[in-house]
Amino acid sequence: MGTWRGLRVAFILGSLFMILLIIVYWDDVGGFKLYPLQDPKHESLPSACCSQLTVTTSRTQTRSTFNVSTTASNATLIPKTAGQEEDEKEKQEQRKEDGEKERNKEQERRKQRIMDVCSGRGAAEFPGRTRPFEQIPNRELDHLIVDDTHQIIYCYVPKVACTNWKRVMVVLSQSLISPSSGKPYTDPEAVPPDLVHNSSLHLTFAKFWRHYGSLSRHLMALKLQHYTKFLFVRDPFVRLISAFRNKFGRPNEDFYKQFGSVMLRRYGNVSGSLPETAAEAFATGIKPTFHQFITYLLDPETERESIFNEHWRQVYRLCHPCQVKYDFIGRLETLETDAEHLLKLLEVDDLLRFPSGARNRTAASWERDWFAQIPITTRRKLYKLYEPDFELFGYPEPDSVVHR
Repeated sequence: MGTWRGLRVAFILGSLFMILLIIVYWDDVGGFKLYPLQDPKHESLPSACCSQLTVTTSRTQTRSTFNVSTTASNATLIPKTAGQEEDEKEKQEQRKEDGEKERNKEQERRKQRIMDVCSGRGAAEFPGRTRPFEQIPNRELDHLIVDDTHQIIYCYVPKVACTNWKRVMVVLSQSLISPSSGKPYTDPEAVPPDLVHNSSLHLTFAKFWRHYGSLSRHLMALKLQHYTKFLFVRDPFVRLISAFRNKFGRPNEDFYKQFGSVMLRRYGNVSGSLPETAAEAFATGIKPTFHQFITYLLDPETERESIFNEHWRQVYRLCHPCQVKYDFIGRLETLETDAEHLLKLLEVDDLLRFPSGARNRTAASWERDWFAQIPITTRRKLYKLYEPDFELFGYPEPDSVVHR
């Protein structure tokens, strides 16, 4: 009996000893720990080299947020929280608001410059600077297009995106019917560009006498006071290059007969008679040069015969900025942003979009090359002829053209 009791005691002691060894062994290797249990709500899984996973559970829902970093492609995907998205939205709104303020400031600077030059604080002196609007002849008001529906007045300047702005005015005034739909055009880009230069499509100040008789000047004054007035301008010398390329760089029958042939006879040293058509002249290599074009502009005889054609007439003579207080002055150099800004100002941005511009636009960087063969004295005379436009619209004197 005593022997059996001894064996039982030995067995129990041996079992306890083995259990103690197992506990010590597994505690060392991390396989088992006799630590208090943690609340599973706050338990975090170990992080790995490629991903982190945090899981939060609740009685009604489980939310998971993943932060995945792929080292092989160096790509990181971090979904934004609602707070981050709200912050980004606020930043975008702030940037938009700041951009709007800066565009408004730029408009104020452009308008103030015109006021300064017109008041005599500029270097340029030019005819008509102090002339009141009432003294401007009707024939010189033919570039001021009126849209009564939206209370807009646009002074178009040839070679300054005027085709596309006329398309916009045609859509706003609903003055042209689409043959495909039988209704007025609603998309400026769909309006045929060759049709928008038809003067019958546009109501201009020059037509007011015909429509309103003795009330015409009174109505003009009222519309100038209450309508939104805008124009677009361009570097004057670049505009001249663009006009020459467009009208004399390729066969144009009208401009060849009316102007090109005159330049060739006066300054071309052409013996015998000239070809009758532009196509024949170009085929034989007879066409005006840019130097002859500039000489034609500077020749006093040119304007004794007739006023400058609208494509090279100065902007101050087309749009009368000293008499018409424009609400918006756009630039071709910033056409896209200015057009977007203007359509919002006119409150028609929900009705249409400004058509995409031409890709073969004459660049300001071409000035030096185009004027390289023009004598420096001729360049300076040309600058004096267009100096009012440079001054009024804030274009710097082209140093590379005038002084080199």
